[in-house]
Amino acid sequence: MKHLAPTLRLAAASLLVLTACAGAQAPQAATPALWQKIQSANNDLACDNSSQCHSIGIGSKACGGPENYLAWSSKNSDGAQLKALVEQHAAARRADDKRQGMMSTCSVVSDPGATCRAGTCVLNERAFASPGQPSAK
Repeated sequence: MKHLAPTLRLAAASLLVLTACAGAQAPQAATPALWQKIQSANNDLACDNSSQCHSIGIGSKACGGPENYLAWSSKNSDGAQLKALVEQHAAARRADDKRQGMMSTCSVVSDPGATCRAGTCVLNERAFASPGQPSAK
């Protein structure tokens, strides 16, 4: 019976972490109207070459840093409006997280960068390293 107490504590801690993670919102869920503005400001992903393609962090994790990334094109936009909207969105997500007491795994979401593929800016695929293997960069 005395070994049951540590097991129960571990189970309770696991449940707490799972509940916090399950309650995490997708970046667009925090502020739907602002997310729609971001999508509108980023609706032209046309490109002639990869130098016109960029990535921008979106959302905000409870431990800091973005939740994910979007590709955007500078061919027909300087990105200033998109950057301002993304920062407003991140601030709203940080406020939501603080108000709700959200926790995070504190994992880092790395910037994949963006490239021009078939005339459209897209995020590069993320390379995942096997344990003990360096990641490709």
